[in-house]
Amino acid sequence: MAANSRVTIAAHALAWLELARRRGRAVLTSEEVAASVNTNPVIVRRSLGDLQRAGLVTARRGNGAGFALGRPAAEITLLDVWLAVSPEPLLALHHSEPNLECPVGRGIRPVLTDVYDEATGAFRATLARTTVNDVLERILT
Repeated sequence: MAANSRVTIAAHALAWLELARRRGRAVLTSEEVAASVNTNPVIVRRSLGDLQRAGLVTARRGNGAGFALGRPAAEITLLDVWLAVSPEPLLALHHSEPNLECPVGRGIRPVLTDVYDEATGAFRATLARTTVNDVLERILT
């Protein structure tokens, strides 16, 4: 199974938008963002669309079209980004019901649900402590 890179692409796009803003370019096109991410602009537009729906970026049409941060980079956490672009749970149980006649099959779901909930809470807490501004500052040092 491949790891989900949606959060990475979105964080990259937001950090690039913030750096461009600091350099006097408040708006970037999806093509400019895609060039930094080194991926297809369609993938970036999809990600930017998710971020826009969450209020993390704004989109401009017409002359000067492109994307800009929807709020200051210091106010956008990686948890905000994850919640905007990654609708699936971090960890999931079986897609089908395990064999309830088996002692492991009967008990696996409640046990793993507790463990997964704890792990997800720790994951979310870590992401909540880091902003897009923090990410960019670490990149630039």
